[in-house]
Amino acid sequence: MTGYTEEIVLEGHIIDSWVLPKVFDTIMDMGGSFELQEIQVGRHKDEVSFARLQVISESNVHLDRILTALQQYGAVLSSRNDVQLREAPCDGALPDEFYSTTHMPTQVRLQGNWVPVTETEMDLVILVNPERTTARMVPMASVRKGDLIAVGHEGIRVIPPERSREREVFAFMASDVSSERPKRLVIDQIAKQMKETRARGKKILIVAGPAIIHSGAGPYLARIIRAGYVQALFGGNAIATHDVESVLMGTSLGVALRDGQPVQGGHRHHMHAINVIRRAGSLKAAVENGILREGVMYECVKNNVEMVLAGSVRDDGPLPDVITDITVAQQKMRAALKDVELVLMVATMLHSIATGNMLPASVKVAVVDINPAVVTKLADRGTFQALGLVTDAELFVRELAEALQV
Repeated sequence: MTGYTEEIVLEGHIIDSWVLPKVFDTIMDMGGSFELQEIQVGRHKDEVSFARLQVISESNVHLDRILTALQQYGAVLSSRNDVQLREAPCDGALPDEFYSTTHMPTQVRLQGNWVPVTETEMDLVILVNPERTTARMVPMASVRKGDLIAVGHEGIRVIPPERSREREVFAFMASDVSSERPKRLVIDQIAKQMKETRARGKKILIVAGPAIIHSGAGPYLARIIRAGYVQALFGGNAIATHDVESVLMGTSLGVALRDGQPVQGGHRHHMHAINVIRRAGSLKAAVENGILREGVMYECVKNNVEMVLAGSVRDDGPLPDVITDITVAQQKMRAALKDVELVLMVATMLHSIATGNMLPASVKVAVVDINPAVVTKLADRGTFQALGLVTDAELFVRELAEALQV
């Protein structure tokens, strides 16, 4: 054996969940090699398997990269050392070799015991309080000078998801992106999941793009909200602006929703909608004053749906409810995600990716877009649990409302 080596162990359903082959492939694809030291295969579906192998690389830096990639599969260094901690050098910055989190359940070893890391989210860091024996994931911007941050690989364990043995839609369709799916079947299953989620008292989030309004699906989404199937809504200035435009002017982007024809002077309709709400003071004030009497925003206000509207540099206005500070918007999105068990992402790429980055792997996600690349990008950026449906926003929302019988 030559080169730099490190021994790792894998434990769990590593055979039937394809974890072990993925580990082998990752090592070889990254230019390393391995020697299998020990393997014990579970003989029953409730019995776990175990593997111990030596990872070999040409340099310490290269070995470190391989070990980082393997941790997402639950690989743990065979040493029994506690997690390594270093102080943050200043506010909003991290020590070298900081550990970057995944959105899968994670544990750190403290005083010889495995401790769960709370507030699971990808691309954060682990802040540890040794005195209280607690650990949580935090954004880089929230780190303060002197905070103890997990570094390296020792004493950190990721628990990858097991292969589901239930034939439910999120289990057997989540990995495939295709426009040739039996859409009605998938939508019926999503509706079933929504009913079950609400029966458990958990929350449903919709990440909504303006195409919902442009395509004429606004009234269907409003019915779904009125029926109690949405507890939180994420979006931008556009979804709210064009919803208000559709209510006040009967248009979206200046196009009449009744017949799809451009309206003379319709290019200024969205500006008129923004102005009306700005004069009222907020969307809630517009509802209370009788200015808004229907629509998606109206139903959100009337049904106490938590709305987080995050702005961008391209926004007109924006509406007074739109958050223009991205750090504040992230904080409000994270707070709204508590107890969310199911997320529907419809026709909005950037907000979908942002939301996906904040979700634990246990949250069910359905992403709907006419462009297959949007679904692919979401999966490529780590939200591998997303069920992708390539279809028109209006068709999806209309069929979903019908499946929910609203």
